[in-house]
Amino acid sequence: MARVLFINGGSEGHINPTIGVLQELIARGEEVVYFCIEAFRKRMERTGAIVRTFDDQRFIKAFISGGRNYLLERVNGLLLTADVVIPSVLEQIKDEHFDYIIHDSMFGCGHLIAQILKLPAVNSCTSFAHTTVSFDRTLERSFIEAPIEIVKPIKDRFQILRVMVEEKYGVQIHSPYEVFCNPAPLTLVYTTREFQPHEEVFDQTYKFVGPSISTRLNGDHFDLTAIKGKYPIYISLGTVLNQATDFYKLCMEALGNTEHTVVMSIGDKVQTSDLGEIPDNFIVKNYVPQTDVLQYAKLFITHGGMNSAHEGLYYGVPLIVIPLSADQPVIARQVASIGAGTQLQMPSLTANELRETVDHVLSLPSYKKAAASMKESFQRSGGYQQAVDEILEFASPYHI
Repeated sequence: MARVLFINGGSEGHINPTIGVLQELIARGEEVVYFCIEAFRKRMERTGAIVRTFDDQRFIKAFISGGRNYLLERVNGLLLTADVVIPSVLEQIKDEHFDYIIHDSMFGCGHLIAQILKLPAVNSCTSFAHTTVSFDRTLERSFIEAPIEIVKPIKDRFQILRVMVEEKYGVQIHSPYEVFCNPAPLTLVYTTREFQPHEEVFDQTYKFVGPSISTRLNGDHFDLTAIKGKYPIYISLGTVLNQATDFYKLCMEALGNTEHTVVMSIGDKVQTSDLGEIPDNFIVKNYVPQTDVLQYAKLFITHGGMNSAHEGLYYGVPLIVIPLSADQPVIARQVASIGAGTQLQMPSLTANELRETVDHVLSLPSYKKAAASMKESFQRSGGYQQAVDEILEFASPYHI
């Protein structure tokens, strides 16, 4: 049995794909110490892992203080989280032995902690993978049209923070790519090569294991008998940017009192009472067990987070993607490029446009056919079981 240190961050999109990986590692005899924020403690403890946490409020404050307008500002924010995460992790594991580390592809300073502890490292990549070349191009594109008086201070701050972290923790940081993407000798990417943009540029150190779909372990209840045989349309904007009362009202205007059964998840920032009269064909909940509902759905209207896009396509459900931030526009374009859905833009969206798009996607068999093709690809990819196969094969040369 090996002892595994797993460093993660504090968002559903980075946490949920690791649930099945944790359960499978533990089932195969590994002992896992898992770092995340306190909000996910109970959920991750249900996997059987030993869960430890770091201060999420300090982490968020540090990350946001880097700036939000340009990609390099987010890199600077991640460097600023080093003083939150690294001392906390090192103090809580003092005098403990670990055989290898698995770390998130973005949050948690995993690449740096692996250097400090001199541990074999695995990168857990919950978004599309980046090479140094593709990341540097994205970084430069983010500065297009930005005046030099804005760009130069951001780049200067990166150099200052880089040197500070290197000197304080005895690590090396060669580029913004290392901070943002946390490279490792093995990178697990929770998608397939078929869905990954420009998959041909990734070598065999990148293992595309497919979506890691497992039970969310939330303990919440939803009456699935209310939708069995009704093939509902499912609507959700995820767990972060879901404070969207106007959007939910627009959905009710577009699809209320139609022949469709609609399940709409509104998150914990909006109450059903904020929405006015709920149409009879709508089921509106603060929380919906997404993977359960998607097994019955005929269409998924989503913000296009990686988890949500994967889960919809894993069950062969066509998507209407309304991207809100981060990598969601890239995911929306990829969904459209494979023909498994289409995308809309939130700022200009009207009820008529949404209704017409729903009718269009449901009326053309090509969308369902493309989604079914991705379902087949995703379900044969192996998911969290394949991920653990790759982890244990990687660890074996180290006599673990």
